[in-house]
Amino acid sequence: MVSVLPARSEPLISLSTSSVYPESTLRAFDIAQELGFDAVEVMVGLDKASTDIASLDRLRTYYEVPIGSIHAPCLLVTQRTWGSDPWDKLDRSAEAALHLDAQVVVVHPPFRWQRSYAAGFTSGIRQLTHTTGITFAVENMYPWRGPGGAEVRAYAPDWDASLLDVDHLTLDLSHAATARQQSLDLVHEWGERLAHVHLTDGSSLAADEHLLPGTGEQRADEVLATLATRGFTGQIVLEVNSRSATTSDERLQLLADALEFTRKHWPATRIARGE
Repeated sequence: MVSVLPARSEPLISLSTSSVYPESTLRAFDIAQELGFDAVEVMVGLDKASTDIASLDRLRTYYEVPIGSIHAPCLLVTQRTWGSDPWDKLDRSAEAALHLDAQVVVVHPPFRWQRSYAAGFTSGIRQLTHTTGITFAVENMYPWRGPGGAEVRAYAPDWDASLLDVDHLTLDLSHAATARQQSLDLVHEWGERLAHVHLTDGSSLAADEHLLPGTGEQRADEVLATLATRGFTGQIVLEVNSRSATTSDERLQLLADALEFTRKHWPATRIARGE
């Protein structure tokens, strides 16, 4: 039976396939099923299965875990995934989302050297959402820092998604930490533009850490509580770095702890479970 997203008024709590790296996309579905995640977000480009719509279709059917969102291949390491043209990548991402019944495509701001793409980025994103019915949610990024802390301009027009004229935004708590922002401030600032959340954490270092939520400085518990109070109904995606795990079982436990943290600090979830 093909697994599709259920109709619900509460956010989906999803597992990003990047959270199990260096294990596979298949393993992410396996863990999502075992731990009881509502859905999976596919980071396109991590392995061959993540780029193959037919393979993803088989995985969601076999594990009976829906695919809630697609993360377009816009990382430096995925610049050749689905070709080199950034608009072709987003078209392929929309095609995957439509075929797999996903509701959201996550995309990063353009790199500064993608001049033509950057020039039409905001209007193009709005047009894709309009023509496909898929929510294209632009993710907050952060300044790259060189020796001595000097900032390197890597994104155009800016790394700060708050400044972009787009309707839908993805909040990544680790990226906010790296940018030396507070996610709670962004929740208030963005208002209804906040459509999607990458739940993680960070400690304001120059590196993008993707810590387990609650282990950094981003007040992830307060972010969740505030989202619940504001009636957020988007997707909350656990996107963390679990490479500290030395075994698959240890990784499973890390992700189980992170899922429990999410459930603990989402008030509506506690009420539904009678807690």
